[in-house]
Amino acid sequence: MINEVIADAKDRMDKALEALRHDLMTIRTGRATPALVEHLMIDYYGTPTPLQQLATISIPEAQQILIRPYTRGDIQAIEKAIAKSDLGLTPTNDGQVIRLTIPALNEERRRELTKVVNKRGEEARVAVRNIRRDANKDLTDLKKESLISEDDQKRAEEKIQELTDLHIKKVDEIVKEKDAEIMTV
Repeated sequence: MINEVIADAKDRMDKALEALRHDLMTIRTGRATPALVEHLMIDYYGTPTPLQQLATISIPEAQQILIRPYTRGDIQAIEKAIAKSDLGLTPTNDGQVIRLTIPALNEERRRELTKVVNKRGEEARVAVRNIRRDANKDLTDLKKESLISEDDQKRAEEKIQELTDLHIKKVDEIVKEKDAEIMTV
């Protein structure tokens, strides 16, 4: 029972880290990456569909994203979705492909993005701490039902705290890496 609680907490904390990594991939750093646009929702005949299901996305140059729709009829819908998104990118379309040029970030925009990264890092830390709280509550419930001893509960809580510390340290590392990537000119 204790091992199940600890395994569940570890699994949920790992998922919180993965969600943070995925979330930070969508933040523009001045370099082109398919992650910026691949999950952009396109209105495909009335159904919101991720861009990666409608087109191939490639990076021909460090500052450019090339989107090649599988069918030509989708170009207008993709272009409209990109223009409406909060990416701040202007699509250019030659009838067959859409090109997105990633402008270099100025100092002020870099500082804004580091604030966003730090905010998302803090949200991930809070998520990890909430998982710790839930796991400790489960252990307390097991103790109340006399399914585990008080000593077992204390040892398990220490293990969960170690897991929490490890995951918060990883969150800090991820945030620090992304900050460095954003501030690199």
